[in-house]
Amino acid sequence: MLDILATMKRWRAEQRSVALATVVKTWGSAPRREGSKMGITDGMAMIGSVSGGCVEGAVVEEALAGLRDGRPRLLHFGVADDMAWEVGLTCGGSIEVFVEPLDTLWWDALADLAENDKFGVTVTVMDGEFIGEKALLDGGGDVLYQTDGLPDDLLARLKAAAADCSQSGIVALDKCAEASATRVMVDMQVERPHLILIGGVHVSIPLQAMAALVGFRVSIVDPRSAFASKERFPNAANILHSYPDKALPQLGLDRSTYLAVLTHDPKIDDKALTTALPANIPYVGVLSSGRTHRQRVARLKAAGLSDELIAQIRTPIGIDIGASTPEEIAVCILAEIIAARNGAAAGPAP
Repeated sequence: MLDILATMKRWRAEQRSVALATVVKTWGSAPRREGSKMGITDGMAMIGSVSGGCVEGAVVEEALAGLRDGRPRLLHFGVADDMAWEVGLTCGGSIEVFVEPLDTLWWDALADLAENDKFGVTVTVMDGEFIGEKALLDGGGDVLYQTDGLPDDLLARLKAAAADCSQSGIVALDKCAEASATRVMVDMQVERPHLILIGGVHVSIPLQAMAALVGFRVSIVDPRSAFASKERFPNAANILHSYPDKALPQLGLDRSTYLAVLTHDPKIDDKALTTALPANIPYVGVLSSGRTHRQRVARLKAAGLSDELIAQIRTPIGIDIGASTPEEIAVCILAEIIAARNGAAAGPAP
């Protein structure tokens, strides 16, 4: 959603008629995952993508039809191998796309969550009598918005479906007398991952830039203001000139936080680890050698950290690609963080 947010906001300000296309299911080779979105105006301006080029033309035609008749539609496309090859895929597959005239009240509420890095989930009816009816829930399951035509009993079932899901995708609902809908789309708006770099060192400069390109917001923590400066990190979300034991609680440590400890200075690094490890965040990596880490482990144990907490540390940080330059080291660190975020990492480094 973040990739289309600014343009959609401008279109809203210009009071354009806008349709929204959302990938709801894929089979086989698919360049865009469930939840990917594309906006289309009545003047055929487009932002975002649902297939990388395979079916965009047909989706635009259906979006324009939807703007004319005011009705949502669920589209199913088969992608042939030759068409898939033209847009850079090795083989074909199929895709379902839900196209609807933009519900502006829902979109504004969802955009507010995205812009403030807050969790939310939209549950939309995909077929049946109540196709297009939806509800937006916050992280606690409370309703932030619901369409006027959504019956209370169906809302309760949508909330239950959202509570049972851990990721975006289609959920089947049993038919009932009041609602003939059989499937709903659970579409999660998750917080942007937050990468905190301990140390405004040389490798942090390319790491911050690369992480921002793939959707992380990045904060720099370093009590040494000469290292962590706006000149060195012009696009950082936060720069804090304090020790990590003070800065990390201020920034927050939660399920979306990833920590790279990079200074080689125990006075700084150890404070970061003793603060972050008890929070059980998804990733804690430390730039160090094996000998240095053994000394670090002894210090952390003396500080009261358990073996289980210390085992969370990934060091040497990053995947092994034989990196030597700061840019290469940044690549290997970011690759390991992305793997951890996607559940592809094997676990903490020994």
